[in-house]
Amino acid sequence: MADLNAQQLLLEAQQITGLSDWADDGFPERFALAVEHINGIAMDAAGRAAAAENVHWLLTDRMRFFEDRKRFPLADEAIDRPMFVSGEPRSGTTLMHALLAVDPGARALRFWEVMHPSPPPGTVEAPDPRTATADAEWREINVKMPRWLLCHPYNDMLGQGLPEDERTWAFDFRVMTPTAWWRVPMQNLSFGLPTDPPAQYRIHKAMLQALQYRRPSRHWVLKGFHTTRLDAFFDAYPDASLVWLHRDPVMVAASSTMMMADIMDGIVGKIDLVKEARAHLERVRWSIGSTMAHPLANDPRIHHVRYRDFVADPIGVIRDYYKFAGRPFTPEAEAAMQRYLAENKGDRHGKFHYSTQVLVDAGYDIDALNAEFAPFRERFGVEIEQR
Repeated sequence: MADLNAQQLLLEAQQITGLSDWADDGFPERFALAVEHINGIAMDAAGRAAAAENVHWLLTDRMRFFEDRKRFPLADEAIDRPMFVSGEPRSGTTLMHALLAVDPGARALRFWEVMHPSPPPGTVEAPDPRTATADAEWREINVKMPRWLLCHPYNDMLGQGLPEDERTWAFDFRVMTPTAWWRVPMQNLSFGLPTDPPAQYRIHKAMLQALQYRRPSRHWVLKGFHTTRLDAFFDAYPDASLVWLHRDPVMVAASSTMMMADIMDGIVGKIDLVKEARAHLERVRWSIGSTMAHPLANDPRIHHVRYRDFVADPIGVIRDYYKFAGRPFTPEAEAAMQRYLAENKGDRHGKFHYSTQVLVDAGYDIDALNAEFAPFRERFGVEIEQR
C-alpha cells in the first residue's frame, strides 16, 4: 500500500460526513505533519491500511464533534470548580483519580465518551450503544497488550475506564497515544508534533461541556499531566484545584520505562530498553526542571502531596484534598472509596516488576542521579526509594 496522502484523507472525511469545518485554520498543516510521521515508519500493507482507518476515525470524529457545538448550546455549560489530579507518571495519580471518580457526587471522563464523543451523551437515549463499542475495543486492547494490565490494572474497567485529559485531544493530532493508535504498528508519539496548550485546553473544556450537557449536575474529577502547562491550565480553569503528587524522579523514570516496554510489546514487539530508559529520564529531567523553575508551582490552588503519604493513607490524603478544594467529603464518597480499595487490588492481574537496574543498564549512575534531583527532593520532602 502506498504512503498515506494527507489531502486525500481530509477530503474523504469531508465527503463522508458532509461537513467542511476543521475548527482550526492550522489543522490541515498539522495533520500533514502527523501523516508524514506515519509514512516515515516501516509498515506492511496491513499496517498502512490500519493507519488509514485510524486516521479516518479521528478525522470524522473531529468534524462531528465541532458540528455538535453548532447544533447544541454546549458553550453555555459552566464547568464549576473542577478537581484535577496531576504529577509525574507512575506517581499514584491514576489510583487517586479512580478513587475520586467513585464519589456519587462526581463526574469523570470515561473512555467510551472520549473515544466516540459525538453526539453529546445527554442527547442519546439509554443505553448508549457507544458503551458496548468501547468495551469491545478495550477487550481488543487488553488481548493485544496483556502486560499493560500488570502496571495499569484499571484497564479492566474497559469502556468505563478513566482516560487522561490528554486523550480528549487525540483527534487534534498533537499526541498519538496507545488508546487511540493501538491497531497501528508504531510506537506512540508524545513529543514531536506541534503543541499549543491554550488550544488544547479549549478542546478539553469543549469536551467537558459536551459530556455534561443535559446530564445530572456533578462536579468534575480529572487527571492529566498539567504541571508543565500551568499557565494555560489555570487560564482555562481559573477556579480549579489541583492535587500534585510527588515521587522519586529516578523511580519514575525506571517505572515509566518498563511500563512503556509492556505497552509496546503488544504493538511493535520488543523495544530498545536502553534507548527507552534514556528517553524517559530526559523527559523526567525536563519535567522536574519545569517544576523547579515555574512560579505557578507555588500557586495557592495547588495542593502538594507526597506519593509515600498517599500510599500510606489514600483516604486520608483525599479527605484533605476535598477540604483544600472546599468540597464536602461525604460518608457516601468515603464508603465508595473504601469499597473500591477493597475490591480492586493493584496486583490483581499479576505483579509489575521494575527497578533502577534498567537505568544502570542504560549507563546511568544512580548516586549521581539522586544527587542531581536532591534540590527537588528537599523542596517537596521526597525521599529516595529503594527498589
